[in-house]
Amino acid sequence: MSELFWFVAHTRPRREKKLAEHCRRQQLAVVLPCYRSAHKYRGKTVVFDKPLFPGYVFLQLEPEQKAAVRQNDHVANLLEVYDQATFQRQLQAILLALEAKVGVRLAPAIGAGMRVRIKTGPLQGIEGWVERRSGMSTVLLRLDFINQAAAVKLDADALELI
Repeated sequence: MSELFWFVAHTRPRREKKLAEHCRRQQLAVVLPCYRSAHKYRGKTVVFDKPLFPGYVFLQLEPEQKAAVRQNDHVANLLEVYDQATFQRQLQAILLALEAKVGVRLAPAIGAGMRVRIKTGPLQGIEGWVERRSGMSTVLLRLDFINQAAAVKLDADALELI
């Protein structure tokens, strides 16, 4: 049995869920972080699960499985993760934030600021970068490999400087 390695599938537009479902059917380890989004249509509220990182699906594969994934119609490119430990740590932090339902959303860019650690609550111990917004702090949980971040709003007193 070979060791599993993280890969990032860059998908064709709006194909993240289709690729994730295909991988599950093929019994491949797949992670597609999603958040809940509600929209009102003609007086009805409809809730959707939207990919947190549009265009990306995270896979754990054996090296010989790469070719089969790369040939899938939903995949534009399969990116190798060179720092497996950092990638896994950052992805786990984002998944924990999603599970805790603390209002995770996609942040357009990682802004300059202070590096902090969350002191209390379900995200205790997670590190991130801070950006000030109207009395609240926004902690950016980084996923450096794809140059994107997920943001979580927390009170400033729940943070400590690193």
